[in-house]
Amino acid sequence: MPGRTENAVVIAAPMDLVWRRTNDVANWPSLFTEYASAEILRHDGETVRFRLTTHPDEHGEQHTWVSERTPDQESRTVRARRVEAGPLLEYMNLTWTYRDVPGGVELRWVQEFAVTPAAPVDDRGAERFLNQQTAVEMANIKRVLEAEAA
Repeated sequence: MPGRTENAVVIAAPMDLVWRRTNDVANWPSLFTEYASAEILRHDGETVRFRLTTHPDEHGEQHTWVSERTPDQESRTVRARRVEAGPLLEYMNLTWTYRDVPGGVELRWVQEFAVTPAAPVDDRGAERFLNQQTAVEMANIKRVLEAEAA
């Protein structure tokens, strides 16, 4: 059974700010703690293809992959996928949804994926890791955007 995570955060900021900043992929290193760089490879209409590179981990290794995402401002959703899943993932698909709620904007991420047999963890282990990392990233995005909105 493939892996799946679902996480959400409420950001006390206007929808326009949350939408604009979280869809500005080139500036993701200012929102995400794990990314050292985000390189835009191409635009095709609303779809953006980009390369993410992480900061070095505890072993000094950096990880990189290519993804693409298509935002739909009218429905306030983003569909994304890893184009180059890398040696540990068979695939990774993501859906981001945004909605106005009391207190701000709820940002929800759903990640659906499968790890390869070469991965050091199974799908459940990857779910645990992603849930922990997503909480860190969402807390940072909340902190940065709420400071910008203040």
